[in-house]
Amino acid sequence: MNGFTLIELLAVVAIIGLLSTMLMTSLNIARSKARDARRLSDIHQMRLALQLYYDSSGHYPAQLADLVPTYISAAPFDPDGISEYQYCTNTKKSNYHLGTRIEGLEIIDSAALLTDADAENDGCSGGNSFPGTDPVYDIVP
Repeated sequence: MNGFTLIELLAVVAIIGLLSTMLMTSLNIARSKARDARRLSDIHQMRLALQLYYDSSGHYPAQLADLVPTYISAAPFDPDGISEYQYCTNTKKSNYHLGTRIEGLEIIDSAALLTDADAENDGCSGGNSFPGTDPVYDIVP
């Protein structure tokens, strides 16, 4: 007889299912790493824009939207499409705290989190303060 037995077909379907599961898992990890890379890039671009703003006006802006359109082209949003980057400034606008959540699975091994500010008492006003401890990547001037 020519053909496949039921056991052979089930084995092939199980192997294909296992391979597709492994592929989807690695694809999700790659997407997570790409979003984290975008977050770090956005934070560094905003840091430059904040310094340019400070150099021209002598203080930091009250909100990130104040950087648009002179210093950055559009108000940055987190790559998840929902969140905004965390930002606060003190009452004199002489200091700021800027941060974003890192979602990658390898948070403990992240070199970026080992070199960030981890600011707890940032001096921000109006209850806008946020904890900078990991998994938040944060910077201060």
